[in-house]
Amino acid sequence: MATTLIVGTAALAACGSDSGGGSAPKEVKVGVIYLDTQGFYGGVRKGIDAGANAAGTKVKIVETNAQDDASKESSFMQTLVGQQVKAILLSASSATASVPAIKQAHDANIPVICYNTCIQEPEMSKYVSAYTLGDPIEFGAKLGKAAADYFKSKGIANPTIGVVNCEFVEVCIERRKGFEQALKADGVNYRIVANQKGGDASASLTAAQNILTANSSLDAIMGEYGDATIGSVKAVRNANRVGKTVVFGGDMTTDIANALKDNTVLKAQVDIGGQVMGKAAIKAALEIIDGKKPSKVVVPVPVDIYTSPEDASSWLTAHADGIP
Repeated sequence: MATTLIVGTAALAACGSDSGGGSAPKEVKVGVIYLDTQGFYGGVRKGIDAGANAAGTKVKIVETNAQDDASKESSFMQTLVGQQVKAILLSASSATASVPAIKQAHDANIPVICYNTCIQEPEMSKYVSAYTLGDPIEFGAKLGKAAADYFKSKGIANPTIGVVNCEFVEVCIERRKGFEQALKADGVNYRIVANQKGGDASASLTAAQNILTANSSLDAIMGEYGDATIGSVKAVRNANRVGKTVVFGGDMTTDIANALKDNTVLKAQVDIGGQVMGKAAIKAALEIIDGKKPSKVVVPVPVDIYTSPEDASSWLTAHADGIP
């Protein structure tokens, strides 16, 4: 059973232990830090709860959202260390700026399990006990292959592509690298004409609109993550570019699945399920707490690709609650 404490960066709420008989399992307190407010992290939270329940372990989760801010992340890490949690699950806000906070937990003998994003090497191997990760190169490559198939099917020989990015974290740089590698491998003579930072759905919409304004004959936009995808879809529709500019995106949500089901703008979506990620992260954490360290720091998580309205319908059926 998982009991969740939702906290801000200023203070922690107190919560009493669950009562039970003498045979009740021992409670384990685990800290969780989410990178931002995207729906993916709601899926991670649900996956953590489900993974703890499946393991038959009582887990008290102490959680917060770093809001892409390394200083908020560091402050909460200090709090978790003071609380003497048994493990910390973290989607790191920066490959470099998150290092001191993670080292602090490591030095306090608290295992840190990264998920989705982490710190750079060699610090990761030194201070991180496990990193549950959907291979970002594979992520991008699956999307790039779908894009290549689309361009060939439409006879687009020299496509121009804009990118709405999240490249303040290394995994997004790797996603684009995989995307470009797949296009090259398929012989597509593409050109990336713009690569702009996104943000939340509103900021990503603005970035995509700017790209479209500067490139009136743009063939496609790659959204490296969920908000970038939905922002790009909206920008194409707002600019009356439906049927002219298409979108290939990353990370699935209900809105994105509905856009893929419509299929007029969004043509393919690659995804690492938040719930799958959460289950993998808590599984790694509980095994490490029990003294079973993984053979390698990186623990692979599957990468899925959706390329049709039928795929989108199946996803919506499987995620009727809207949680990815």
